[in-house]
Amino acid sequence: MSHHVNTAMIMAAGKGTRMMPLTADRPKPLVAVAGTALLDHVLDHLRDAGVGQIVINAHYRASQVEDHMADHAADFKVAISDERDLLLDTGGGLVRALPFIPDDPFICVNADNWWTNDGENAFTRLMAAWDDSAMDVLMLLIPYAEANNTQGQGDFDLDVDGRLSRRKADQQAAYVWTGIQMLSKRLIIDPPSEVFSTNVFWDRAIARGRCYGLVHEGLWFDVGYPDAIAATEAKLMSHAQR
Repeated sequence: MSHHVNTAMIMAAGKGTRMMPLTADRPKPLVAVAGTALLDHVLDHLRDAGVGQIVINAHYRASQVEDHMADHAADFKVAISDERDLLLDTGGGLVRALPFIPDDPFICVNADNWWTNDGENAFTRLMAAWDDSAMDVLMLLIPYAEANNTQGQGDFDLDVDGRLSRRKADQQAAYVWTGIQMLSKRLIIDPPSEVFSTNVFWDRAIARGRCYGLVHEGLWFDVGYPDAIAATEAKLMSHAQR
């Protein structure tokens, strides 16, 4: 079952409109929490999990992303999936980046979340839980009640076998997606258009019973908007002092 993954796709192309005014002069992945850029936080966790190759997409202030990744050339082999011409959304971004991704499955992670591990690295846990015969998607989830700063009613419910289903209308879902997942390349096919959301791929996997979830062990924070940063820093500080 366990499958070491050496490649991670980092989603870093978005304009960060929810994060304004902090993103007026920088892309969202370079906004800092507790003195560390969101992108560096992701890279630290990936390095700890033994991931050596990074594919990162860039659109908004793309040169800053490129320059920042150049500083990590000693630790990672880096490929930039350039979306300067057109912001492709997450699904379109995956399709464009696919030629740069040698691993199957591969890790895909958003750069607007912050998390800590209680015990084993979350990426390592995903790799260990991957079952290629059963899964096209394996998402890292956090229980709704533990999803710090989350806005909305949650994302998914989980059945006894670990399969995911969408939140039912007018109900709160049991789990929030952490922005961290493993994907099989066999899912990244037949794009409906050039610009589209990964939701298209997820819905296909859910319909086939091949979309699974793993519950995160540790703290998790949505840091996609400015007020969330101070709240996250305060919670991290109080947690560290226990």
